[in-house]
Amino acid sequence: MANPFFSLPGVHALDTIMQNWFTLFTPTEATSIVATTVMSNSTIVRLHLDCLQQEKLAGSARTLALQCAMKDPQNCALSALTLCEKERIAFETAYQIVLDAATTGMSYSQLFTVARYMEHRGYPMRAYKLATLAMTHLNLSYNQDTHPAINDVLWACALSHSLGKNELAAIIPLVVKSVKCATVLSDILRRCTLTTPGMVGLQGRRNSVKLMSLDKAPLRQLLDATIGAYINTTHSRLTHISPRHYGEFIEFLSKARETFLMSHDGQIQFTQFIDNLKQIYKGKKKLMMLVRERFG
Repeated sequence: MANPFFSLPGVHALDTIMQNWFTLFTPTEATSIVATTVMSNSTIVRLHLDCLQQEKLAGSARTLALQCAMKDPQNCALSALTLCEKERIAFETAYQIVLDAATTGMSYSQLFTVARYMEHRGYPMRAYKLATLAMTHLNLSYNQDTHPAINDVLWACALSHSLGKNELAAIIPLVVKSVKCATVLSDILRRCTLTTPGMVGLQGRRNSVKLMSLDKAPLRQLLDATIGAYINTTHSRLTHISPRHYGEFIEFLSKARETFLMSHDGQIQFTQFIDNLKQIYKGKKKLMMLVRERFG
């Protein structure tokens, strides 16, 4: 079957198709098929386009992509950015469309995808901005420790950490508000304490700079939230726990203790926490016996 783009004569036909795309295609089809095909090297070769013709078609394709992104930012924003990345004004326009749509028209997964693209293209601060917007749409509950967004959250925190203390301090409240999963929060906390913000990748500097304190903002807020998440998750698990999950639960408490001990009074807090468990759930005799054996 003949390709419809080449069944009409040359540049004028392609330009006409793009100017009237909304009568022929959906926004997704127009960006992913029409504009992408028009700007491909195979089209340039097949139609023997000179530089002026190439630029005319590319301009029309970028206009089409921006129109589609306005109509359907969820499905067309990334394509528009990709198609416009070699033309600064069009690229800026596409980025602004994403920002405008971020609060109402795009999901956290779509925003994280565009954010990762921005980092890949060498725009870390724009990636960071989009990542923070994505975080406002996200809600990870206490038991969602295999949620597909976890890798995006870890990436966003790593990006913020690499940019500096101010960026990390700005994203941590968003993380605390959006993520209630204790294991995810503890993973973020540990990663943040390994190196100094803004110093990632600089060899030999760890000993010459001061690591962030867990007793001060912003990591104090993250530490408190992580401890709180472990406490809440523990009570949630104990509500309907069965004997076959006792061993797994004890290991969970062991991980909780590691996080408690990151606080200056963590041992006292953890001891009080365990004492409360033994009192509240004394009816679960076998489980509380296992708790005593491991934690005293």
